[in-house]
Amino acid sequence: MCGIIGIVGKEEVADRLVDGLRRMEYRGYDSAGICTVDSGQLVRRRAEGKLANLVRELAGNPAPGLIGIAHTRWATHGAPTAANAHPHATDTLALVHNGIIENFRPLRESLESRGRTFESQTDTEVVAHLVSEQVEAGLSPQDAVKAALPELRGAFALAIAFREHPDMLIGARLGSPLVVGYGEGETYLGSDALALAPLTQRITYLEEGDWVVITRQGAQIFDAQNNPVERAVVTSGASTVAIEKGNYRHFMQKEIFEQPTVVAQTLSSYIRQVSQSVTLPQMEFDLGGINRITIVACGTSYYAGMVAKYWIETFARIPVDIDVASEFRYRDPVLEPGGLSLFISQSGETADTLAALRHCKAEGQTIAVVVNVPTSTMAREADLLLPTYAGPEIGVASTKAFTCQLSVLAALAARLAVLRGRMDRDEEAQVVTHLVEAPARLNAALGHDDEIAQMAHLIAPARDVLYLGRGPDFPLALEGALKLKEISYIHAEGYASGEMKHGPIALIDEAVPVIVLAPSGPLFEKTVSNMQEVRARGGKVVLISDAEGIAEAGEGCIATIEMPRVHPLIAPIVYAVPVQLLAYHVACAKGTDVDQPRNLAKSVTVE
Repeated sequence: MCGIIGIVGKEEVADRLVDGLRRMEYRGYDSAGICTVDSGQLVRRRAEGKLANLVRELAGNPAPGLIGIAHTRWATHGAPTAANAHPHATDTLALVHNGIIENFRPLRESLESRGRTFESQTDTEVVAHLVSEQVEAGLSPQDAVKAALPELRGAFALAIAFREHPDMLIGARLGSPLVVGYGEGETYLGSDALALAPLTQRITYLEEGDWVVITRQGAQIFDAQNNPVERAVVTSGASTVAIEKGNYRHFMQKEIFEQPTVVAQTLSSYIRQVSQSVTLPQMEFDLGGINRITIVACGTSYYAGMVAKYWIETFARIPVDIDVASEFRYRDPVLEPGGLSLFISQSGETADTLAALRHCKAEGQTIAVVVNVPTSTMAREADLLLPTYAGPEIGVASTKAFTCQLSVLAALAARLAVLRGRMDRDEEAQVVTHLVEAPARLNAALGHDDEIAQMAHLIAPARDVLYLGRGPDFPLALEGALKLKEISYIHAEGYASGEMKHGPIALIDEAVPVIVLAPSGPLFEKTVSNMQEVRARGGKVVLISDAEGIAEAGEGCIATIEMPRVHPLIAPIVYAVPVQLLAYHVACAKGTDVDQPRNLAKSVTVE
């Protein structure tokens, strides 16, 4: 996860900017940079690699100034070089950015056609040029930002410094967090309160779509419609835990809402928008020559693997086996020579999965791992490391780690298909387009949080709940049931919707809510037929679908949850949001311990 800090100060800011970056090193990064404004000049210093490299650069080439911005970057668009590191600058301004600009390609082409010259491979640079173009046309910085923001699609947090305005920074956020901090004669911007903790504990969390102008006198905040608004100033508190939870009630809630940002960051490591291609980390074996894949995982990660089975077999036409890690070794599995064993784990330390990995390695399998901790045991023992960039996940019930795993697995499936000649360039470009849309669609799904909270009371009294889905939505039904069990302690089961008539339909009565996952598309009619079987027997149905699906099949349901219309490829990523939010709000209604549910631990390190 990238980190942002900005300071409008009354004393030199460079050292404090670097200290703020140091406090965000836990997020992971591969380059860093700062830019100050001094004597009418933008003073920019950047370095590839660790923060120590930037410190050495500053020791030889100081960055004086009372105002500045700084950034730690995970390489997304473009390699992790100093040229691609933030801040990005024009003659007019410098800018840092977290997130992803989905429509950067047409914006860049349009800007280049108007004579703008680009120096990097990043999506971020288009924002710098868009705002600069407006300022150079005579608009104030505020009006320039106001004009540029509506042109951007995606998830972003921005901090912008202007060469001719050495007393002001402008920040903006959409789907990526940004906070304002208040000091004595100073004001700050940061990705989170932890970055600002040494500077202030008085902070404001910007809301979705907000943008802000900060000066030494304070902050003026505007909403997405450019109306001046007041946002609460809160005390962050002395402990890291209190700071990190922010203004959310629980860590789980915070982590659900981080998904547009972390999915964007994860996907950006695997897709190249300029070339419209999918890429993987460098490997020393022929991935295209793999003849069989065995996926092994536990819990939520296992359900991510189930979705991956659909994707890999559909796109790459490689047969896939999938096993629960705790059972895998004990059935003496048949592992074909030349096979790939793929292990999925948030922590990279889960005992059952690690034992399965070592069993497969001893059997001569090539090992790939999808993990959120690149220094973990599984990561170190793998032939191919496929990292997710979800950042620290504190809530025991996995949320953002799951959607980041799905993002990596979708990219893997597409890359396998390309290597095996099952996907041509046009088809690969379409896959990239759909994957790039995922963060914005996640953001749209999160916009239905209030209505999900309002209908949670319909589910909270139940003793049993069923979830139904077809195709890749079947694993989502299993995941939804798991989430509800984990944090609300309601018995829940997920089923392939076509299997209802083979037994589970006997459970249906007025006391058993049935949650149906049915995005419109090729499997919609079949799923709705199974839903009607439930309703015919008195079942109370909650339909999760898009507007078209709800219009066709929502009548008679006790509730509907509308999702954005999405391509089937990214439906499992987007539809994770409503099942997470439903479980969360039901648990809140029941008063359970959401972040630390009974009997559960974050990483299971015993078999």
